[in-house]
Amino acid sequence: MRYQRIFTIVIDSLGVGAEPDAAQYDDEGSDTLGHISEQKPDLHIPHLQQLGIANLHPLAHIAPVREPLAYYTKLKEASVGKDTMTGHWEMMGLHITTPFQTFTDTGFPKELLDALSARCDHRRIIGNKAASGTEILDELAEQEIQNGDLIVYTSADSVLQICGNEETMGLDTLYRYCEAARELTMKEEWRVGRVIARPYTGTKKGEFVRTSNRHDYALKPYGRTVLNALKDGGLDVISIGKINDIFDGEGITEAYKSKSSVHGMEQTLEMAEKDFRGLCFVNLVDFDALWGHRRNPIGYGEELERFDVRLGELLQKLRSDDLLIITADHGNDPTYKGTDHTREMVPLLVYSPSMQGHGVLACGDSFADIGATIADNFDVKMPEGTIGVSRLDEIR
Repeated sequence: MRYQRIFTIVIDSLGVGAEPDAAQYDDEGSDTLGHISEQKPDLHIPHLQQLGIANLHPLAHIAPVREPLAYYTKLKEASVGKDTMTGHWEMMGLHITTPFQTFTDTGFPKELLDALSARCDHRRIIGNKAASGTEILDELAEQEIQNGDLIVYTSADSVLQICGNEETMGLDTLYRYCEAARELTMKEEWRVGRVIARPYTGTKKGEFVRTSNRHDYALKPYGRTVLNALKDGGLDVISIGKINDIFDGEGITEAYKSKSSVHGMEQTLEMAEKDFRGLCFVNLVDFDALWGHRRNPIGYGEELERFDVRLGELLQKLRSDDLLIITADHGNDPTYKGTDHTREMVPLLVYSPSMQGHGVLACGDSFADIGATIADNFDVKMPEGTIGVSRLDEIR
């Protein structure tokens, strides 16, 4: 075991250029990080820059450094899809060959909605379309509050989302409805990757605000992942943000929810002060949810700057036997058409204070290289059927 603690931070949706097969997803030319740097000429991310982000990917107004601290490369996605669960599951070794069911173009079938209404106190269901979470509230939340209706909607992801006002519906009721939806959507023809509770506050249009009490009800991974192997090996597997939801608790020993990406980094900094042996796995969702889907490159850039400040603090706290991995799970180019994720490669920045070397690594053919590297470090066997190539011997 070379490293006692590994911190793996997923900057949710920070793609670094279109995958070779991006045209199959109608995502040719997408480039989340590159286009943000073009739109925000004052982008200031000195710690990412020092690790080698501009060496990894040309940025419009940020120069590469002569001797970056980290090893760096890009990883391709081997699985079919460009959603959160596919990206994270592949990261930990699973190869998704059948995409999750989506209802983006059609909405959910009447049979499902009728069954859901019956399980949700016979509330009338409204919405039933792909929509932005903030736009659907402005359109329908007043009607939900006044009439007791139930807002159900989807996105380009494989999700069924239910909105609920915390004052008028209550969190317990919203969660109960989502549990019913999760049970119903286990049927093959209705199976979605996640059911998401979307609580909000406010009483009128323009004042509705989604709260941090979101809860995801995900499918369990179809097979064992690196997280299971680590846990079974007696190691700590600590999740921060929505990691626990994405894996439905499988392989997790300790879980912390985050109110925001800044809060997630604050939790990570707290974890860096603690003694543990294993993996701290972090997802920072605001990049995707607040800025990518809403097509706001300036907001996305500002979120990167906030992350970079906390990253600088984390770098100061890392021990010589710590390893830091920074990556992403898909792209979501805020300058691109539509509001969907984009099929992009993701960054891989790998750093430890004890490293003697640095520089570019060969491009990886799967996000699963991350999980394979973590498993290799802790001398645990990759579960049967998983993919990925360890890069541990390349980072010295």
